Amino acid sequence: MSTTRYPKLLTPLLIILGISACASNAPAPPDIKLYVFQCGNIEVRDISLFSPGVNEGQSKQLTNSCYLIRHPQGDLFWDTGLPDSIGAEGIDMMDGAFHLSVSQPLRKQLAEINVTPEEIEWLGISHFHSDHTGNANWFANATLLIQQQEYEAAFGENPQQFGFKPNSYNQFNAENSKQLQGDHDVFGDGRVVIKSTPGHTPGHQLLYLDLPESGRIVLSGDLYHFTSNREHRRVPSFNFNKQQTIQSMEQIENLVDSTGAQFWIQHDKEQNANIKHAPEYYR
Repeated sequence: MSTTRYPKLLTPLLIILGISACASNAPAPPDIKLYVFQCGNIEVRDISLFSPGVNEGQSKQLTNSCYLIRHPQGDLFWDTGLPDSIGAEGIDMMDGAFHLSVSQPLRKQLAEINVTPEEIEWLGISHFHSDHTGNANWFANATLLIQQQEYEAAFGENPQQFGFKPNSYNQFNAENSKQLQGDHDVFGDGRVVIKSTPGHTPGHQLLYLDLPESGRIVLSGDLYHFTSNREHRRVPSFNFNKQQTIQSMEQIENLVDSTGAQFWIQHDKEQNANIKHAPEYYR
């Protein structure tokens, strides 16, 4: 075929072939998997603790979630739930304000996907309240990713003043940690990013994911505890700093609006019922 005779035909054809060649040489997105685990049950006997002045004396059932992110560069475990040792009968806390129980042990759920805590490279905890650090001692081999403010509160002289329970993480090697000062791209590819969101505790943080097939997901920690509090921007009475909480809410809502990310509320039982759990996974 003469290129001088068919220039109009060949030009777009060559462009298409060039684009195809570039596409075939482009690196594939990381093969990331996200596992969701059921990590305890929380009965709140007066939900107005979470929404002051609203629904006083009413009870509400919450869930507790943990996550494993498997990335080609390593595994990140996010939050460790209530301790398996609580068991199905559970215990009361805070003079009966809460009843906590574990009906599906995390250790058993991990065994079903052939994972042991000792092999996890990275541990991220949204904040150090005991319903998020319950099984943290299992992950002593992992490098802890923690905001500097949370580190100072959790491993300082008086962690109890922040509502923390050191015995839930006292076997963890605090020196094996990476103290963060703001957002942190865990694997350097923009797919797994810790976002600093102080307020609930001094160094509260949440996790932003960008999965190859499932898209963008925000694992929100305790920025909110259930959907109606998100809708009305209500701040729990026990939060460390109300103004910081509101600023963090605004920051993340802007992120969700700009990226179209799914927003997963880790304690919202109704929302959680529609999320698939391990051994199934998202990718």
